[in-house]
Amino acid sequence: MTPVTVHHGLAEQTHTARRRVLAAAYAARPERFVRRPPQPPALPTGAWINKPGSEEAAH
Repeated sequence: MTPVTVHHGLAEQTHTARRRVLAAAYAARPERFVRRPPQPPALPTGAWINKPGSEEAAH
């Protein structure tokens, strides 16, 4: 997920779309996924271009 996607509130929508694409790929070719069905990475709790330091965040 990019910081822009998270900042503008599009992370959940993007995650859902990725989940659908991966499910379709698994349905079409399950032999390509030997361990388990694919899952998109977990959603980030925050994203920064320049993460503020702990002192800056306190102000």
